[in-house]
Amino acid sequence: MDVEAGGGKYDPPAVGELMYDGSTDKVGEFRGLSGSSWALRPIRGGAEWEVEPECVRPLSSDERLRALNSQANTRSRNPLR
Repeated sequence: MDVEAGGGKYDPPAVGELMYDGSTDKVGEFRGLSGSSWALRPIRGGAEWEVEPECVRPLSSDERLRALNSQANTRSRNPLR
């Protein structure tokens, strides 16, 4: 399903895919659509935020590895999260 935002069309990623939000300089997990915006959630837990699709891109291999390592470290320090 294409989403129109800012004059362009964007295909939403799969739920759970890690994305980089250039407007906030944060990495988040794609959670779904919110109107024309996309909902992302911090990979280490926390509140979702909305972002315009044109501000988001998939992570590079190196960025993905760092993000998943950070997530694993957080879980090892606080296994209840």
